[in-house]
Amino acid sequence: MSILYVSPHPDAFPSLRALIAARYGEAGEGPGWGGAHPRICLQPPPTSRTPFPPPRLPALEQGPGGLWVWGATAVAQLLWPAGLGGPGGSRAAVLVQQWVSYADTELIPAACGAALPALGLRNLAQDPQAVLGALGRALSPLEEWLRLHTYLAGEAPTLADLAAITALLLPFRYVLDPPARRIWNNVTRWFVTCVQQPEFRAVLGEVVLYSGARPLSQQPESLAQGPAGEEWEGEISMGPEAPALPKTAAQLKKEAKKREKLEKFQQKQKIQQQQPPPGEKKPKPEKREKRDPGVITYDLPTPPGEKKDVSGPMPDSYSPRYVEAAWYPWWEQQGFFKPEYGRPNVSAANPRGVFMMCIPPPNVTGSLHLGHALTNAIQDSLTRWHRMRGETTLWNPGCDHAGIATQVVVEKKLWREQGLSRHQLGREAFLQEVWKWKEEKGDRIYHQLKKLGSSLDWDRACFTMDPKLSAAVTEAFVRLHEEGVIYRSTRLVNWSCTLNSAISDIEVDKKELTGRTLLSVPGYKEKVEFGVLVSFAYKVQGSDSDEEVVVATTRIETMLGDVAVAVHPKDTRYQHLKGKNVIHPFLSRSLPIIFDEFVDMEFGTGAVKITPAHDQNDYEVGQRHGLEAISIMDARGALINVPPPFLGLPRFEARKAVLVALKERGLFRGIEDNPMVVPLCNRSKDVVEPLLRPQWYVHCGEMAQAASAAVTRGDLHILPEAHQRTWHAWMDNIRDWCISRQLWWGHRIPAYFVTVNDPAVPPGEDPDGRYWVSGRNEAEALEKAAKEFGVSPDKISLQQDEDVLDTWFSSGLFPFSILGWPNQSEDLSVFYPGTLLETGHDILFFWVARMVMLGLKLTGRLPFREVYLHAIVRDAHGRKMSKSLGNVIDPLDVIHGVSLQGLHDQLLNSNLDPSEVEKAKEGQKADFPAGIPECGTDALRFGLCAYTSQGRDINLDVNRILGYRHFCNKLWNATKFALRGLGKDFVPSPTSQPGGHESLVDRWIRSRLTEAVRLSNQGFQAYDFPAVTTAQYSFWLYELCDVYLECLKPILNGVDQVAAECARQTLYTCLDVGLRLLSPFMPFVTEELFQRLPRRTPQAPPSLCITPYPELSECSWKDPEAEAALELALSITRAVRSLRADYNLTRIRPDCFLEVADEATGVLASAVSGYVQALASAGVVAVLALGAPAPQGCAVALASDRCSIHLQLQGLVDPARELSKLQAKRVEAQRQAQRLRERRAASGYPVKVPLEVQEADEAKLQQTEAELRKVDEAIALFQKML
Repeated sequence: MSILYVSPHPDAFPSLRALIAARYGEAGEGPGWGGAHPRICLQPPPTSRTPFPPPRLPALEQGPGGLWVWGATAVAQLLWPAGLGGPGGSRAAVLVQQWVSYADTELIPAACGAALPALGLRNLAQDPQAVLGALGRALSPLEEWLRLHTYLAGEAPTLADLAAITALLLPFRYVLDPPARRIWNNVTRWFVTCVQQPEFRAVLGEVVLYSGARPLSQQPESLAQGPAGEEWEGEISMGPEAPALPKTAAQLKKEAKKREKLEKFQQKQKIQQQQPPPGEKKPKPEKREKRDPGVITYDLPTPPGEKKDVSGPMPDSYSPRYVEAAWYPWWEQQGFFKPEYGRPNVSAANPRGVFMMCIPPPNVTGSLHLGHALTNAIQDSLTRWHRMRGETTLWNPGCDHAGIATQVVVEKKLWREQGLSRHQLGREAFLQEVWKWKEEKGDRIYHQLKKLGSSLDWDRACFTMDPKLSAAVTEAFVRLHEEGVIYRSTRLVNWSCTLNSAISDIEVDKKELTGRTLLSVPGYKEKVEFGVLVSFAYKVQGSDSDEEVVVATTRIETMLGDVAVAVHPKDTRYQHLKGKNVIHPFLSRSLPIIFDEFVDMEFGTGAVKITPAHDQNDYEVGQRHGLEAISIMDARGALINVPPPFLGLPRFEARKAVLVALKERGLFRGIEDNPMVVPLCNRSKDVVEPLLRPQWYVHCGEMAQAASAAVTRGDLHILPEAHQRTWHAWMDNIRDWCISRQLWWGHRIPAYFVTVNDPAVPPGEDPDGRYWVSGRNEAEALEKAAKEFGVSPDKISLQQDEDVLDTWFSSGLFPFSILGWPNQSEDLSVFYPGTLLETGHDILFFWVARMVMLGLKLTGRLPFREVYLHAIVRDAHGRKMSKSLGNVIDPLDVIHGVSLQGLHDQLLNSNLDPSEVEKAKEGQKADFPAGIPECGTDALRFGLCAYTSQGRDINLDVNRILGYRHFCNKLWNATKFALRGLGKDFVPSPTSQPGGHESLVDRWIRSRLTEAVRLSNQGFQAYDFPAVTTAQYSFWLYELCDVYLECLKPILNGVDQVAAECARQTLYTCLDVGLRLLSPFMPFVTEELFQRLPRRTPQAPPSLCITPYPELSECSWKDPEAEAALELALSITRAVRSLRADYNLTRIRPDCFLEVADEATGVLASAVSGYVQALASAGVVAVLALGAPAPQGCAVALASDRCSIHLQLQGLVDPARELSKLQAKRVEAQRQAQRLRERRAASGYPVKVPLEVQEADEAKLQQTEAELRKVDEAIALFQKML
């Protein structure tokens, strides 16, 4: 048995790190050595067990006398090898190891340095303000990284998150108050997300964040004691279990000086606290709030459809409400979204080609949710890209009549307002009420789509109940019925007793139960029991020994419809019962004992009851054995065809009655918990009942083969390709499709039951398809019927089917019915087949497959050439969006922002049970403690597309969307600065081509712009949206703003007018091309900024959305030479910035000397020295002559293998103070390196320690040794400066 020794101290974060890793290991693949999970021991190991001095906790002993591993990093990795994120050396594993190293070397010292003084356990050698500053510097890289990432590495917690979270436990518990947490917003969000994971909570419990007011007297007693109860005094070790090193005389002397300085600081603080606070002075956090962009609105009078007035000055900062105002009505009014724009008609030849895509029609009852937002962000980005490329582009909108959903909504409204049911009102009057509701509320979803900026051609908007589409539905049904593809049959269907209708598989939710559960069922006052298996006995007929066969069922009421008992042919227990019957206790019939291989001999008694009319498996058994199917329930779920006292009982009342009757007759044999899945109607929440009903079916076999073959041949491409396997599996195992729905709202089935008033013709029955005819109208049906039965039309009576068609039937015709099929039209000839179908992978079968099958069958052509399936949106923790969890996000709340109370209010207005509301509120409070900030449409669209990695679900974190709002603000400020730099009189050159006098940095930014253009077009073509967003984000933020604009400032303010003009032309090209690149994702802010730019020619398009998208033929400025030069400049800049941060030179511009290895590098360094000066905020930047020494008192860093940096520190830092810090750092690094060497030298290490741990140890030793070399160099430097 392995033993994990940990400290009992509640704040011993190294031990907590090991315990959480152990939890993850238990939930995953187990520990790295492949054995059992270790036993936890809350004390140090006995000295008799260790072959060396007691190791620092946590420590892991792998079996008595086995290998010892100690230290949080090594132990955690051994306990949770999967937390490395991938195999050793992989990109994911390297990233994890880098963050683990950062946590160990940077976060832990900074966190302890800040937290221990806050607890009264001061390290007297440190300045309180300095340690808080050190914590801030340590958090800065985390804050920047987490602005665009949910976790440190990957989409779930890893060892990196574990190391960093445990390192920051003390600051979050005792230092970081609410204002500080607002400053470190992304770090806080990540911290809260991680500590709420089950594995963290199991060890940490509920982590209470520092409120800002915890008197020292209220501190936990354990905080003032060490692991074994000893008092902590003096200097605190960063690891509580580490033995303290003896201090030198010099250290003690320095501590005394520090103590004296600290006492002066405390006296100063006391005096300041006694003074009255200044009048209107606000605390620092409020100052940060003042910098928030806030809400700025566009208030100029602009009639809808008129162009927005952008002649005034730009607001100080980006505001979504200001930017998004007025543009959409102008786009729509100008007809920019119509394929006819800029050409005489849609049939006009276009060498660029045609792009056509139809929207997945949302339900007319629907309101916008994140699935819609994702779908439309992707589709609109693609549409805008194709339109800007010059293709004849149509994105056709439409809306689905949503048969069941709409009928339920209107029925509830009718009952609420008038106290009437639809049956009391009558069919025609009820349909009038539905149309009235549709006219009032039905276009709500269209308004919401416009809020998202969707560039749909609204003049072509279609509703599936419109006359044009209704005619297509009738035509399709009649044609398919005439060919025998649609037929009438009595089969088992999913039946909702509340709706009195069959429902499709997609409308059935599967509720998994682990055992006995009480569920609420519509129409029943008391909850109904599910999740139990009831056993009862059937007596064998004619048995002298009172022999019985015991069967079990989860639906005991269905035994009233039993017609047989089945056993396996090879089951020896029942061989003697061949040809025998059992006696039904409540019915005057005996049940045959049949033998069928579908029976599982190992389940229960090996005997099962057979109820063909109420179970799909039993129905198939009944078909094989010619058994009668006896329906015992009507459409409302009341029992029929049964004797009293069961006759007329509701099905679940009958459940209790049957159980009582079995007990009374001595046939009850037991009840036990049974895991099961209960099918629920997602509209009515009723338990779905399998019922036998005569319905209309579509024979799918041949159509499915054709659809499958189209993918196999490559005629139809499905992306991501992983879904092709699902496609073929569905097509190969397809069942015929039930298209009847017992509703009033929808397309009434154009089929008529025939009654012939002629004694020579026997009367027909409903299931007999010979007595049904279809017709485009009743006259056509009458003519068909007369011809079929050979009688005159006057002897025919027709009764149209009361049912309507499944909504998916009309949706399956959507790609061609919206274009006028079956009639020929210009739109049908130009836009069918379409180019692309983009939708969620969850409706691949229900919609996509049916469109392909019906398109091939009815038109002879595929409805589209490509299918791109996006993933499902989940919350930041990877959970499915659910109202009961409180994690459902309305996109409009992300766009406009909403308070936490506003989110709570939405729950109160929902249909959640009161018991679920409180749970949902807690979920909202945890995820959105301050509500959802206003992010704007552009940030939401860009964020959703950035998330859309092919084949993976999307864990949406709203804080990342907020990060893209900050990106919009960066665009705004960059353009504002650029316009100021261009000047009012700037005139762009007629083309974007360089003039020949461009500087090195001009050539570099053009080269980087070329790369962004290449990656954007390549990404759009491959549906790799993250690649596009990353390329554009990186260009704007890291290349244009961080580098080019900084380098531009001295040029624009300089005396060289030629250089300044070249720079302005290049800057304009960057803005022009950069905004065009971003436009498909961010249509509003890019239009706003584009309209403020001057035009190259008077003939330029009036709107960005119809301006040509940048292509390599226009932007062919790749310049490897310039990129290599600027890469050297950026390497030097990074090294200088690192040194400045190391020595806290934030307000000083130190001189910088460049030592180069050869003459060519020297020339290159000289060429970029001015850029380094601007980017690194350095003083003089000089290149040393080959072999020349650097001035005394310089810090050294490596920029590349050909260039070193010497940063002048003489006179800028206190050498004695820096030496003290470095010597302490050197001692700790030496101790860490020595431990690693001893560990690796231990006997059995190469054999017993997992390879991943060995690799981690080697990497850590190399890093520690490199740090030691760096520290030694710095010590030598400062000793020279003394």
